[in-house]
Amino acid sequence: MTRFQRYLLNKAFWFFLAFFIALIFNFLLPRLMPGNPVDAIVGQMATGGGLSGEAQQRIYAAYIAEFGLDQPITSQFVTYVSRLAQGDLGISFARSPARVQQLIGQALPWTIALQLPAIIIGWTLGNILGALAAYKKGWLDRGLFPTSMFISSMPYYCLSIILLYVLAVFWPIFPAGGGYSYALTPALNWTFFSSVMEHYWLPFLSLVVIFVGGQAIGMRAMSIYELDADYVRFSRSLGVDDNRIIAYIFRNAMLPQVTGLALAIGSLVSGALITEIVFGYPGIGSLLFSSIRQNDYPVIQGVTLLIMIAVLTANFLVDITYGFIDPRIRARASGD
Repeated sequence: MTRFQRYLLNKAFWFFLAFFIALIFNFLLPRLMPGNPVDAIVGQMATGGGLSGEAQQRIYAAYIAEFGLDQPITSQFVTYVSRLAQGDLGISFARSPARVQQLIGQALPWTIALQLPAIIIGWTLGNILGALAAYKKGWLDRGLFPTSMFISSMPYYCLSIILLYVLAVFWPIFPAGGGYSYALTPALNWTFFSSVMEHYWLPFLSLVVIFVGGQAIGMRAMSIYELDADYVRFSRSLGVDDNRIIAYIFRNAMLPQVTGLALAIGSLVSGALITEIVFGYPGIGSLLFSSIRQNDYPVIQGVTLLIMIAVLTANFLVDITYGFIDPRIRARASGD
């Protein structure tokens, strides 16, 4: 077995170890929250005042037994893992009999449609602007650097609230929230699609603007570092064509940015949960928020499991990809 193969096995080992530890916390943390989902369910049923105290206790005990919450925590964990191994995320407590897979399947396309274009467009524009600022310098760098620094340091939800107030309240150009007009029913027609696009632009802008700023800062810093590297001076002293040197500079500067892109795509499910909550967008963020309020353990576990797998897989693939595309890592792992 070569050292590079051992490198790959080592990365795989740490991936599965991190997954197992995260799986334990994924199960335990929702149960550490105060209260339990049955309290909320029985409380809603008793709101009208038609249930006696004894009837409420019987219903409470029935739900506790049905959801398996009367079993020891270890038994619940074994049941959870065994069902998970069969691809079963369980049934939502608060939305029974809806299955967790069904709820996630309804919310996930909204999140992907919102965040994936924002990540790709923001990454592309940010890297182009950062590279130009580092190479051209002058007024472009003096204007871009402080602007990008200010934008990238702003949390997603702050820009979301600002855009919501300015463009939906003060100037009612866009709808204030939701994924589409509440007067419509989802359907494959132009009326529904145009409503979706009207509600799309505000959350999209709040994500893409901040992502552009962060990527521009990162690319500018890496490009400036590479422009001052020894191999650049040496190449110029040998008379190497400037365009060829620039190609090497920006290829090397792109390595951390590719990592950032991979991690951003891997974590897009969790990347802007609060943005979805601010705009009432019907994605994974809104689903997780409502489930936390209802202590809906299966849905919380399902969403956080999805986020956990995406982040771990993105990190794992970045490590493996680096081993193939970066000769320095491959040489070090292979002992060359």
